[in-house]
Amino acid sequence: MNHPVKVFSLAVCLNLIPAARTVAGPPFFTDDPEPVDYQHWEFYLFANGDHARGGPAINGPADELNYGVLPDTQLHLVVPMLTISPEGGPATTGLGDTEFGIKYRFLDETDTLPQIGIFPMAEFPTGDPDRGLGNGQTWFRLPLWLQKSWGPWTTYGGGGLALNSAPGQRNHPFAGWLMQRNFGPHLMLGGELFAQAKDTGDDKGFATLNFGGSYNFNEHFSMLFSAGHSIGGDRHTFWYFGFYWTWGPKSSKP
Repeated sequence: MNHPVKVFSLAVCLNLIPAARTVAGPPFFTDDPEPVDYQHWEFYLFANGDHARGGPAINGPADELNYGVLPDTQLHLVVPMLTISPEGGPATTGLGDTEFGIKYRFLDETDTLPQIGIFPMAEFPTGDPDRGLGNGQTWFRLPLWLQKSWGPWTTYGGGGLALNSAPGQRNHPFAGWLMQRNFGPHLMLGGELFAQAKDTGDDKGFATLNFGGSYNFNEHFSMLFSAGHSIGGDRHTFWYFGFYWTWGPKSSKP
């Protein structure tokens, strides 16, 4: 794999690791359909990493901001710093690509049916592709997510398609499923199986098992963590660590 494709692959793989949420979804790859409450805010300070065959890479420190702009609808923004260390080349640090998305839940959960939502995202080329810090072109992720809860247990998953026409990249599907459990009001633990097809002309795609969770210090502040390793395809070792704050009006739901 040549040097530009190495750094593009590392950056794209890091951008696939979404920011954290305390109820469901990240710090895993697999996301959930549950948006931020109406008129509520979420802020995250986090970092995640991927040690792959092209070399280690760190996405962070990164900031995420979410806002419940309408009932069942959230706006999403991530601005990261990237550090790419490709094999055979020097480490590079700088601003990465900026992520913007809109999550919309169109089916609420009932006793028998899951909640279902979409979360389209665009990755804008604010990073410098000549330094390996960006994709060079805007690309998109178009997923559909489902979630069902009972008692302390929650399970969710789904998948979608990534559309990436940058040099060396290719469109590819992805999918994942996760199970998690709350252990009282403070601790949540879970595990996921996530896979994606090849996203360049030279890789194999990957499937990974990841385990992690969150610890809630109070209703407004949490710590999130996860780690895992690929079990098929290209070799990857993933990790995630971050902090989460939330605030908003007490009576935010119409």
